Amino acid sequence: MVQSDRNQGKNQLRVGRLVKAHGLKGALKLELYTDNPERRFVLGAEFTLQVPEASPWHGKSITVREYRVMNGNPVVFFEGVDDREGAEALVRAILWIDQDADEPEDDAWYDHQLVGLDVVRDDVVIGKLARVEHLPAQDLLIVKPSGGGDEVMVPFVAAIVPAVDIAAGRVIVTPPAGLFEEIADADEANGQGDASE
Repeated sequence: MVQSDRNQGKNQLRVGRLVKAHGLKGALKLELYTDNPERRFVLGAEFTLQVPEASPWHGKSITVREYRVMNGNPVVFFEGVDDREGAEALVRAILWIDQDADEPEDDAWYDHQLVGLDVVRDDVVIGKLARVEHLPAQDLLIVKPSGGGDEVMVPFVAAIVPAVDIAAGRVIVTPPAGLFEEIADADEANGQGDASE
């Protein structure tokens, strides 16, 4: 995702979220929001932190000391974070980096580019994207179902939203069982009953 106006009008890319402390030397497991972590998390890379106002890290940036993959999980070390207690203070922080104008991220979009796109499951349009909500844990896509009814919150993660095609005007979703079942039932009922709504 791209968020604008976070830093004096510069566009910033959200590239990761710190999930949990790892080990005793200040390492943190990382949830990646970038397809190119080896380029983003290089030695000396600096990130703006999105943390609650009460956090001692609020309004600060942080610099990468080391990035590696351990047991299949991306793990990052930062300057000034040398023990587990320091790492715990950063859990759930979201990492932002200034966007390079000549180096757009493959999986980054402005919210206004997403709003209004068709939401498609199994080649069937099941709704329209109403808005994006940015939460500390993850972003949510708020979908207005085609058949009416309550909005559906879809976690904006690759496992559930594998593709965004701005040019085609659609977001592909592969939701887990139960997320859109009520919508599917309503659509089937509409298709078999009175078409006038």
